[in-house]
Amino acid sequence: MISVSKVSPLIEKVSDHKDFKKLLRTRTNVLVLYTKSASSGGAHLKLLSDVAQAVKGQGTIAWVNCGDSEGRKLCKKVKVDPSSKTNGVEVLHYKDGTFHTEYNRPATFKSMVAFLKDPAGAPLWEENPEAKDVVHIESEKDFRKLLKREERPILMMFYAPCESPLSVLAGMNVHPAEFDGLKQEFSVKGYPTFCYFEKGKFLHHYENYGATSKDITDWLKNPQPPQPKTPEVPWSESGSEVFHLTDESFDTFLEEHPSVLVMFYAPWCGHCKKMKPEYDEAAEILNKDPGVLAAVDATIHKSIGERFKISGFPTVKYFEKGEEKYTLPHLRSKDKLIEWLQNPQAPPPPEKSWDEMQSSVSHLGAEDFREFLKKKKHALVMFYAPWCPHCKNAVPHFTTAAELFKEDRKIAYAAVDCTKGQNHELCKQEGVEGYPTFNYYNYGKFSEKYNGERGVSAL
Repeated sequence: MISVSKVSPLIEKVSDHKDFKKLLRTRTNVLVLYTKSASSGGAHLKLLSDVAQAVKGQGTIAWVNCGDSEGRKLCKKVKVDPSSKTNGVEVLHYKDGTFHTEYNRPATFKSMVAFLKDPAGAPLWEENPEAKDVVHIESEKDFRKLLKREERPILMMFYAPCESPLSVLAGMNVHPAEFDGLKQEFSVKGYPTFCYFEKGKFLHHYENYGATSKDITDWLKNPQPPQPKTPEVPWSESGSEVFHLTDESFDTFLEEHPSVLVMFYAPWCGHCKKMKPEYDEAAEILNKDPGVLAAVDATIHKSIGERFKISGFPTVKYFEKGEEKYTLPHLRSKDKLIEWLQNPQAPPPPEKSWDEMQSSVSHLGAEDFREFLKKKKHALVMFYAPWCPHCKNAVPHFTTAAELFKEDRKIAYAAVDCTKGQNHELCKQEGVEGYPTFNYYNYGKFSEKYNGERGVSAL
């Protein structure tokens, strides 16, 4: 049994009601262990000491001993009675200053850490009693051991945390960056990916992603490699009215046609596939003057793509008398293409990026991040990606909150675009795994992640 003196200093011992209220007011993510006595919480305190270390900066763990005189008063005020529980303990979670939920997931290190990192998230797959026959792999070392010792065939599912199918023999969450080498080794390019092994050797993938448990068990009786897919007919050979240009024919074609819209595409690009039928239908109408529609596969005809600095697909450009005139990101549908080419005009100016807009948010990069934060007592930093919808929703609230504190030199609201240059490495160092991520810093030192609401008042 753990003695009170050996409880981790990261666990906050609370007995006064005012201190308890202050804790909930100043911390956004708090797990509180209530015990009927100092001794009844021994096992939980030992476990939570390890959990507190793992979630440092992201969550807070507190302990209330309802068995001493002060603690008894506090427990009475918050209406908690751990003595009514068979093991004499009760674990409750508080979010953004108020009670959130009773912790009723397994009392294990992994489950508790996962819960505190994402209190609203789904339970871990291995917490599901139906998954008891699945071997859950924690590390690459365990994975290699399994391959070495297991004589029977193995169907391995590599996944990222989400709703997970059941009834496979082994599963491994390989979303974290530490497994990048493993993902490359077994061609894991999306989730879930199923890999079939015999006697420790990878043989092939299993590709029936919508499979039921019966489908999987039936397949394991006679495991066959995926059947080769019927190759897709290249767009240039599909009989479309679109003119398909190459590195060699591009300049000559533009000389012969004074008004041309060119779609630069990649065969694998989903947005390109969606746009192709619209482009084909528009070409049936526009394949004569006043203009024509052409396309370039920029993955084959790379010199053309490089010449016009094509960095994303599809990219639509307008050429007049052989010269590039406009880039037209808003042209995607048949009607828009026809309407625009019948009366070519300059596209609307592109939206300003967040860091180009005037505001009280300080936009930082790898070069000035640490120097800037060192001078601020309180700094809330939003790590974001310009394409991320949740980030776009948060921007106006974050900007308004920054405006309210613009006169206070000790307080800063800052933002880092993780897609720019060296910022990607910086974001990795700061523990950014998704967008947006909000980190709170005190004089340049990371203090905790902010997981609260994203409205103006909360921020």
